[in-house]
Amino acid sequence: MTRALDDAALLPLADALAAGDWVSGEALAATAGVSRAALAKRIAQIEAWGLDIEARPGLGYRLTAPLERLDAAAIRVGLSPASAARLAGLDVALRVDSTNQRLIEAASANDPQALFAEAQTAGRGRRGRDWRSPFGANLYLSLAWSFAGWPPKLGTLPLAVGVATARALAVSGLSGVQLKWPNDLRIGDAKLGGILIESRSEIGGACRVIIGLGLNVAMTAGQGANLEQAWTSVHATQLAVGRPTATRNALATAVLDSLLAALAQFEQDGFASFLADWNRLDLAAGRAVRIEGATTLEGRACGIDPDGALIVESADGQRHHVHAGEVSLRLPAAAA
Repeated sequence: MTRALDDAALLPLADALAAGDWVSGEALAATAGVSRAALAKRIAQIEAWGLDIEARPGLGYRLTAPLERLDAAAIRVGLSPASAARLAGLDVALRVDSTNQRLIEAASANDPQALFAEAQTAGRGRRGRDWRSPFGANLYLSLAWSFAGWPPKLGTLPLAVGVATARALAVSGLSGVQLKWPNDLRIGDAKLGGILIESRSEIGGACRVIIGLGLNVAMTAGQGANLEQAWTSVHATQLAVGRPTATRNALATAVLDSLLAALAQFEQDGFASFLADWNRLDLAAGRAVRIEGATTLEGRACGIDPDGALIVESADGQRHHVHAGEVSLRLPAAAA
């Protein structure tokens, strides 16, 4: 049985297809110095990364969408001077199990440090869900930040991160982004991205957080097939309104820059400076919602409180402050 090649050995094949044009199997095999049969096995291996590859007799192979790999140097050079000065480490991995897990295991002495990956084999969402992570299609970013002490109202940090990401996307030319409590980015009712924050106590009372962000950028229909919920991407949204698509490297820079600034702001001022933007971007505001948690609650969403809890008004007029749960959005309140 032929041993699977490691990722680095397969990368030149992915790069040869990166433009999205047809490339003959003969040319690919010759470049790799392998037989056509061996080439087919290599194609199958990189397809397992989540690359969407089309094969056609007489034409060869092509990616259904061009591939732009991330470049750590290009991302760093685009950061603002303040963010560049704050950031201690920045790396782009080829494939990892989970960017969050890699930074959990990294030394906190190197914080703030950021890790992007081209693909994840065990990406995680909230409540232990898998996060679809095809190679080179989206942004998979984790950012480790150490606070000197445990911040008051740390539970509001995912909301601040959502605001910071929405700000970055607006600067990048993507309009219509809204936030769904507590950690989703949406365009309408289609999911654009999600946030996962994990925290750890450190020696001396310090608090270390790992901020994980998954953002759909250029995911194709094939790569997103069979997802449980409606989804969209940055490029699909921009193309739908006739705007040029942002590059993955430019988006990576904008998002990382905004997150670094937001964390410094959160450390100094807490969530107060993000609350107005959250309310402006709140997808659930005024809508009928159903909350699944320890109990089930239905009512009308009325924004969030200063602690980041979702305020839900039930049919009897009572207001409930929800700190955890799964939110399902119903019809707008005016149409319900």
